[in-house]
Amino acid sequence: MHGEYKVPGGKLVVVDLDTTDGRITDFRLAGDFFLEPDEALPLINAAVNGLPETSDATTIAAAVRAALPEGATLLGFTPEAVAIAVRRSLAKATAWRDYEWAIIHSKAVSPVMHMALDEVLANEVGAGRRQPTLRIWEWNQPAVVIGSFQSLKNEVDPEQAAAHGFEVVRRVSGGGAMFMEAGSVVTYSIYVPGDLVQGMSFADSYAFLDEWVITALKSLGIDATYMPLNDITSPTGKIGGAAQKRLGNGAVLHHVTMSYDMDGEKMVQVLRIGREKMSDKGTKSAAKRVDPLRSQTGLSRAEIIERMKATFAGLYGAVPGEITEDEYAQAEVLVTEKFGTQEWLTRVP
Repeated sequence: MHGEYKVPGGKLVVVDLDTTDGRITDFRLAGDFFLEPDEALPLINAAVNGLPETSDATTIAAAVRAALPEGATLLGFTPEAVAIAVRRSLAKATAWRDYEWAIIHSKAVSPVMHMALDEVLANEVGAGRRQPTLRIWEWNQPAVVIGSFQSLKNEVDPEQAAAHGFEVVRRVSGGGAMFMEAGSVVTYSIYVPGDLVQGMSFADSYAFLDEWVITALKSLGIDATYMPLNDITSPTGKIGGAAQKRLGNGAVLHHVTMSYDMDGEKMVQVLRIGREKMSDKGTKSAAKRVDPLRSQTGLSRAEIIERMKATFAGLYGAVPGEITEDEYAQAEVLVTEKFGTQEWLTRVP
C-alpha cells in the first residue's frame, strides 16, 4: 500500500507498507523532508511496524514520537504527518491529480442562491454526477452570511443591516459570520469527494484544501500562512477564514471568504461583534481585524482571482466549467423550500 501527504507549507511525506494478520508490516518512510540524526529513520520504521492496521492517527503519531532519539530534529514534517500518510495509504485515499477538476466563475447571483448552489453542487459531486469543482462566487447585492449554528439576533443588527441594504442568509456550514459586499471580498467553494481528505482530521483537511490559495497569495507577494483551525493570515493581519461541511453522500463542501477592500466601519455597525470575540483576536477595533488583499497587493480584485484560478489549474490540471441548467433548477427549489425561508434563517433565533 502506498500513501502520500504534502504537509501544508512543508514537505512531502511518502509511506509504503503491507499488512499481515491485521498488523502493519514492511513499513518504509520516505520524502523530501529533513531528519536528523540519520538513525531516526529506521527507528520510525520500526515503531510503525507491528501496529494494528486499525490504529488511528493519534496512536500512530504517538508511536513515532516515542521512537525518536533525544534531540531529534524534524524539518518540514511531524509525527502527525507520518500518521496521516499511513492512514491515507490504508484507506486508499485519493490525490488532487486523481480527478479531472472544473473551475466555475460564472454570473453574479443572489446571496440566498449562493447558499443553495453550494448544497446542490456538493451533492452532485458526492453522487458522481459532477467532477470535483472549484467555484468562484460573484455577488449582486450585499449580504451577511451567518454560520449554521450561530444565533441570528446575537450576530446581526437587523436595523443596521436593512439600512445598509444587507440581506441576511444562513449557510449549511459552521463557523462565523461573513460580511459581504460586491467587489469587496473574494469567496470560493471547493466540492470534493471525501476520499481526497481520507485519513485527515478536520483541522488537517482545512489547511490541505486551502494550500493552493496560500501558494497563489505568495506568488502575489503576500506572506500568507494558515492559522489553525480555519484562518488565512499574514504578518499584517487576517486575510480570511474557511468553513466546511461533510455531506451524507460522502462529499465535502469547503468554502473560504477573503477580504479585498472591506468597509470596516460598516461591518461593525451591521454585525454584533462581541467583546469576548474581539479580545480573543487580540484587537481593540473590529475594523482592524481583517487586512484587505488590496492593501497588500495593489492589484484589482479581478487580477487576484485570475491568479488564483491560474494557480489552481497549474497545480491540479483544472479546466473551465459551468453550472448546468438542472443544477440551477435544483438550487431554485432549495431557495424556495429551505434557504429562503424564515424557518431556516431563524433555526437558531
